[in-house]
Amino acid sequence: MKKLLFVTALMSSLIALSAEARDQIRIVGSSTVYPFATVAAEEFGTKTDFRTPIVESTGTGGGMKLFCSGVGEEFPDITNASRKIKESEVQLCKVNGVNDIIEVKIGFDGIAIANSSEADHYKLTREQLFNALAKRVVRDGKLVENNYKRWNEIDATLPDKKIEVYGPPPTSGTRDAFVEIVMEPVCIEIPEFVKEIPDEEIRRKVCHEIREDGEYVESGENDNLIVQKLKNNHDALGIFGFSFLEQNSDTLQGSYVDNVDPTFENIHDGKYPVSRSLYIYVKGEHLDTIAGLKEFVKEFTSEDALSDEGYLSLKGLIPMKEEDRVKIREEVNK
Repeated sequence: MKKLLFVTALMSSLIALSAEARDQIRIVGSSTVYPFATVAAEEFGTKTDFRTPIVESTGTGGGMKLFCSGVGEEFPDITNASRKIKESEVQLCKVNGVNDIIEVKIGFDGIAIANSSEADHYKLTREQLFNALAKRVVRDGKLVENNYKRWNEIDATLPDKKIEVYGPPPTSGTRDAFVEIVMEPVCIEIPEFVKEIPDEEIRRKVCHEIREDGEYVESGENDNLIVQKLKNNHDALGIFGFSFLEQNSDTLQGSYVDNVDPTFENIHDGKYPVSRSLYIYVKGEHLDTIAGLKEFVKEFTSEDALSDEGYLSLKGLIPMKEEDRVKIREEVNK
């Protein structure tokens, strides 16, 4: 027993020393949050004597796996996320000794359904999006594998164009948010789904399934790649974070969803239906061992960064209300 306790203590000391040996913050995670984290990192490197943090775009799911892999120098200090952490990810963290997970909301983002500004300007409903992208749909009163091929087959008012949508893979937080905000509310109470799949939890999973027959094209974790594809393919639509639409507003246009335009104001006011919160998750075990980590979190949550006129708002982040920003700063600066 004494030997076991000695080995355990020794391992803990080695982990702590390993963490202390690194003098540069490492950040992974969401491609949507990546531009904001990068700007915050650059500001931090300019304003302080600490080294500029390393920021990698791995996708929300990929970032969570890396973040939850363990404590110590070889593991990330922060993961960016375009959705809340899942319970399964919390459990993975615990298994690997990551017990102090600090959730920090940084603002809001809309999920744009966009296309080339040289093409038709789409006005879509969530029901139409579901019927275009779901793996299973109702046709002629029956639950069938999705066989819609053109937009006007779904609704005669839509363009006579092939359904072709570039979007994120299952590991993406944008994908998670899209299916939860758009697909699930439409699908969950459809009588044919309820009749065939009475268990609500199983039905919810089925509602989240996106077709795999070519109309939806998984385009990796890089939203910029989707943007470039839309510039080259004027018949296609793409799904990505609002900030990428705003940065490319000279060549791309956002589709109306349920008669609401994806604008900064509409997302900020809660009118645009396809919006979500954005987060960073900080590894509490690293706060006292990784140089500058506490100070970087303070910078990321400062008024300079998150206010209505902050540098992240100028980059496209939709700011929270002032009282919410104050509350978050009080929590992280305890």
